[in-house]
Amino acid sequence: QVQLVESGGGLVQPGGSLRLSCKASGVIFNLLTMAWYRQAPEKQRELVASINSGGGTVYAGSVKGRFTISRDNAKNTVYLQMNSLKPEDTAVYSCNVWGSNTWGQGTLVTVSS
Repeated sequence: QVQLVESGGGLVQPGGSLRLSCKASGVIFNLLTMAWYRQAPEKQRELVASINSGGGTVYAGSVKGRFTISRDNAKNTVYLQMNSLKPEDTAVYSCNVWGSNTWGQGTLVTVSS
């Protein structure tokens, strides 16, 4: 059974940083493309970043240069380092096995002064 467990969210001031983690189980992690999505209140879920098995990355334009996705295959974990956070980054962040309907429970990131 595939499971994804996110952690690392919280309240941060504008300009601050957070690192999210997503630990996967029940999968051959090193072969998978992993992604982070976010959903803000009353908005549709959007792709934030993805990373393939070779380490290639793709970012949404709104986070490029501020967020970094990475992975540690030995730990079955994908990370999202978020810097220079803005109030509009406030959302529930979830990780996903690319192309699947497998999601974690999500972690709330609130950027506010």
